[in-house]
Amino acid sequence: MDYLIHTPSQLGQALRARRKSLGANQTDAGDRAGLTQNTVSKLELNPAPSTIESLLRLISALDLELVLRPKQDSKSRPSPPAVDEEPEW
Repeated sequence: MDYLIHTPSQLGQALRARRKSLGANQTDAGDRAGLTQNTVSKLELNPAPSTIESLLRLISALDLELVLRPKQDSKSRPSPPAVDEEPEW
């Protein structure tokens, strides 16, 4: 499932939803990420003040990946280049 995130609150909700879908509690997720249960709780409740490192560790532990791409809008955008093509900047 893809999660479209625009706010820290949405990020926390998505992390919690993913953890629960895996049947893991916060302690289990923290153990996989090398984080405490308290840190996992903070990331789920309010990830804004958290470190990028903690966030990325939890994302990885939940078998998620962070993908950055241009926003889609009503104007047609060119498709991204294939892996072996150079982007046109």
